[in-house]
Amino acid sequence: MPFTVLTAEFVTENNTFKKGLTELHDFEVDTLLEGEAAIRARREANTELAGFLDVAEKEGWRVIHTISAAASPNSPVSRVAYDQIAGVITDAIAADKDKINGILLSLHGAQVTEFCEDGEGELLARIRAITGPDMLIGVTLDLHANVTRAMVRDAQMWVSFKTYPHIDMRACGVQLAKMMGDAMAGCTRPVTLRRDVPMMDEVNSGRSDEGPMVPLYEEARLQEEEPGILSVSLNAGFSDADIKEMGPTVLVTYDKGVAGAEARAGEIADAHARAIWEARNSVANVFLDVDEAAAEAAGFDAANGPLVIADYSDNPGSGAYGDATNLLAAMLKAGLQDAVFSPMIDAGAAAKLHRQKVGAVVTLPVGGKNDPAFGGGPLMLTGTITHLSDGAFRGDGPMLGGLDRTFGATAVLKVEGVEILIVTEREQMLDQQQLRAFGIDPTKRKTLALKSMQHFRAAFELLAGKVIVCDSGALSTPQMSRRPYRNVRRPIWPLDPDVAF
Repeated sequence: MPFTVLTAEFVTENNTFKKGLTELHDFEVDTLLEGEAAIRARREANTELAGFLDVAEKEGWRVIHTISAAASPNSPVSRVAYDQIAGVITDAIAADKDKINGILLSLHGAQVTEFCEDGEGELLARIRAITGPDMLIGVTLDLHANVTRAMVRDAQMWVSFKTYPHIDMRACGVQLAKMMGDAMAGCTRPVTLRRDVPMMDEVNSGRSDEGPMVPLYEEARLQEEEPGILSVSLNAGFSDADIKEMGPTVLVTYDKGVAGAEARAGEIADAHARAIWEARNSVANVFLDVDEAAAEAAGFDAANGPLVIADYSDNPGSGAYGDATNLLAAMLKAGLQDAVFSPMIDAGAAAKLHRQKVGAVVTLPVGGKNDPAFGGGPLMLTGTITHLSDGAFRGDGPMLGGLDRTFGATAVLKVEGVEILIVTEREQMLDQQQLRAFGIDPTKRKTLALKSMQHFRAAFELLAGKVIVCDSGALSTPQMSRRPYRNVRRPIWPLDPDVAF
């Protein structure tokens, strides 16, 4: 008889310093689909679900897919949204628990709700209360996970991404599903151990293109080929979530049926945790202030491609507001031409522009309305509307290829030499279609100021003449001491530079 596997995706990360809550609407903007509708939308894309299904179809498993729920990083998840999405998953498990051989979950690992610090731990506890202790549960995670003890307690198998920008989602789904197949067949008895590091996050946030994590990821891949070692996951942490168990972790899933595997798993985990700690001063990024970034753009020769300025600290992908204005103000002050600033998340400004027509010259306040102390206040701008759209686009790059997304009501406002993409809904810059769909060819511009920490590199680094990184002083500034931490365990680096490991 073929195995029956239940699957679900419940993915978001939450910035506890951001005002408001993540509601059902925020999932609907990104992904909130059940059953076959979710499979149709995500089967051919670079998703963990697609990886689960690759293995399931090959092995002839029956799959019960419950829900795919994903929201762009934002403030904590509301109880209403959490309970509704988690309820779809737990109701299906309760209805079919006697038929299920295993559960595969795509989670993030840095979900915080309005009622608890550990959204994933809460979900797994609810599932365990239904299934009992023996059900096989496997989880994929974003590498920016704050992995808690409660999470590891309630699932046996874990696989985290090993790329940042994240381009291995489907591959991780395949890896976990194969592990699940072996466990369901009784070939392995998986268990996971966890090690944590007294840091707020890995110093380069887990970059896989440069910095100290690159050789560690490669070593982890090789270790996964050792007898009894099933997966090695290196989690960079997420310091925008002020929770007790914030920070980098190492997870090693091993087969307890293999002699010596437990001891070897401990050696691997300890070595990686020590390596992350010892690299805590190895910062790969050089952070420019906004005036330095604008000055470099003013003198840049774009013959070999545009200058890409990553607005690191206003990254919507880490839960920042995406409406900081300091960098834009500096770009306008420097008189940049053929420049792009994207996105400016300002629903009010987008709505006002949509009451006009393309070609209209308008004056209105833009950005800086959520928290001017982080990234600057509103700018009163006069410009020409060059494009109006409902904001829909389909990604075609390494991260979003094949997935439909929307910025909501969107406008391009050209102010002097800068085109500003003003949008309604949250999204960081991940894909060239986030410009091309709105009439902006990134290869024909001299400067691209993109709100993103690292994911922009997947789609934009190859076309860039040069990439620089800017700290605009917004909510996700690398200057962590500017944020009022209250819940994180102490002592912890870098808030407490003398902490010992």
